[in-house]
Amino acid sequence: MNPASTDHPHVFKGRLEGAGEVFAAPAEQSLFESMRQAGLDWPVSCRNGTCRSCIGHLSAGQVAYDIPWPGLSLEEKRDGYCLPCIAKPLTDLVLQRA
Repeated sequence: MNPASTDHPHVFKGRLEGAGEVFAAPAEQSLFESMRQAGLDWPVSCRNGTCRSCIGHLSAGQVAYDIPWPGLSLEEKRDGYCLPCIAKPLTDLVLQRA
């Protein structure tokens, strides 16, 4: 399977800004897991949204969280920051390192 394949209706297209690397982002898994499966390097530690080592900025797109309040302030969420270790895509997206 092509890492950027989006043939399935619940698989979105993710792109890392700057590097232009593209990856498939299934709706049912975290952005970090999708990037890992595509062989892309992204910092991560706790994988539960508390350490913030994976924080990134969404230049485009939307994500959702299974937990009610991930380790982001309201201002960070409003400004487009996300935690890829627990963020699941709702749309195609563009992500950059914070």
